[in-house]
Amino acid sequence: MQDAVLAMLAKEPSHGYHLHARLRDCLGPLGESMNRGQIYVTLTRLERAGLVVCEREDGLPERPERKVYALTPAGQERVTAWLAEVGRPKPDLAEFHLKLAAAAAAKLADPLALIAAQRRELLRRLREAQQAALAEPAGSGAGLLLEGVILRLEADLRWLDACERAWSKAG
Repeated sequence: MQDAVLAMLAKEPSHGYHLHARLRDCLGPLGESMNRGQIYVTLTRLERAGLVVCEREDGLPERPERKVYALTPAGQERVTAWLAEVGRPKPDLAEFHLKLAAAAAAKLADPLALIAAQRRELLRRLREAQQAALAEPAGSGAGLLLEGVILRLEADLRWLDACERAWSKAG
């Protein structure tokens, strides 16, 4: 979240409310659960880290003064480094594989039951992502993000099929 906020500020200084709205727009339906307070906590952390500065902007008579956040040179360097970085998938698969192995070794749970529960959850998420994708306009950035989510979920489901075959033979 911090790097995304910094990248949004690279375009122009902004208020927290405006940043929240821009991030929600970028994420489409996936951003609906984003708490506005999360943005302000992130901005406070970035300010403490010296990556953004905050200036007070005079308010209108009906609104109090507001804070405007801008990147520092260190913040700009971090954005540049973040954009150049190649992302790695989260180690969810490794963690789940370890859960299966530990459950089987300690006889705490049936690995096939864990796989079935994981499959149900992935199928639920897949249905939600597919429904959200259908609601997005063609060619939207949020639609592209949802397509990536769908492809990842489908790949994870295929991997679970392989896990089920392996654990069926092992059991």
